[in-house]
Amino acid sequence: MNRFGERFSFSTFGESHGKALGCIVDGVPAGLEIDEAFIQSELDRRKPGQNAYATARKEGDEVEILSGVFEGKSTGTPIAMVIYNTNQKSKDYTNIRDVFRPGHADFTYWHKYGIRDYRGGGRSSARETAARVAAGAVAKLMLKELGITCNSGVCEVAGISSKSFDFSYPKNSEIYALDRDVEQAQKDAILRAKENHDSVGGVALVNISGVPVGLGEPMYYKLDGVLADAMMGINAVKGVEIGDGIQSAKTFGSQNNDPIRNSGFESNHSGGILGGISNADDIIIKVHFKPTPSIFKRQHTITTQDKEIDFSLKGRHDPCVAVRGSIVAESMAAVVIADMVLLNMGRKMEAVKSYYKN
Repeated sequence: MNRFGERFSFSTFGESHGKALGCIVDGVPAGLEIDEAFIQSELDRRKPGQNAYATARKEGDEVEILSGVFEGKSTGTPIAMVIYNTNQKSKDYTNIRDVFRPGHADFTYWHKYGIRDYRGGGRSSARETAARVAAGAVAKLMLKELGITCNSGVCEVAGISSKSFDFSYPKNSEIYALDRDVEQAQKDAILRAKENHDSVGGVALVNISGVPVGLGEPMYYKLDGVLADAMMGINAVKGVEIGDGIQSAKTFGSQNNDPIRNSGFESNHSGGILGGISNADDIIIKVHFKPTPSIFKRQHTITTQDKEIDFSLKGRHDPCVAVRGSIVAESMAAVVIADMVLLNMGRKMEAVKSYYKN
């Protein structure tokens, strides 16, 4: 499946070293102002080659809108966007034409499809996530009209955790750090791994504010379930937490419950979701990324002919995929909320009557 979402959905296409990649966003209400400069600015946040903490591959990631927009507004028809690849170096991957990279999707894609696009991982490459960010940017434009905002940042790198979370700070940080007091230590950890031809894992934190009560479709399209699905579908993500997450399993109910007053909840251990439905508090999501599997140390593996070998990888890869991955997680969260907003519109008869009587 290359499609995500029900009412607000998108499909992506393209490969890491193909001519282009892109997406088709469907379900966007007609009349939404499409700010192309904003969409480009979102892609600029994710694009590679910006500093020493990301892959050296330099791509402009310039997005072109092909359909669904007229005179600056959505027409209600599918919005197609394309991003051309301009800096492929496929020759860097000829030494792994028949070699499975440890920790990578090479092995499973080969056994599933029987066809191998070894150029940077083909469809399994995180390069595809540029298209998700483009779709997320359209979702954010819609959510902005409703006063809903999505923010993200990196809260942990190589086990170095943030003590505070300032969502205004990542825009000033080369690694999108949330805590300026540990930022340098996190940056040093990334560079040490890079110098040692290795990589490190990290954790992104996504915060969604302004969400109304009622988003989420029980029983089998719960808000937290779909958010987890969206995050786990991102390359290298190995775990997702909502609110206190796994810490909840270590506490008493008296500690984990969020007391309620007329003014709202006194705490937010639930991460803004109860019974799969939003409760109007901030939605808080932690997204855990494994270390980038493409590293330059000599490793044991096998070939497509099942021959055991040792090999060293070439190419350009992120030493910590969580950094740029945080932007992808934020974008996917926006798509989920936009989808849930549209799904929720017809849940009460009074809303249906109000729309059609007017």
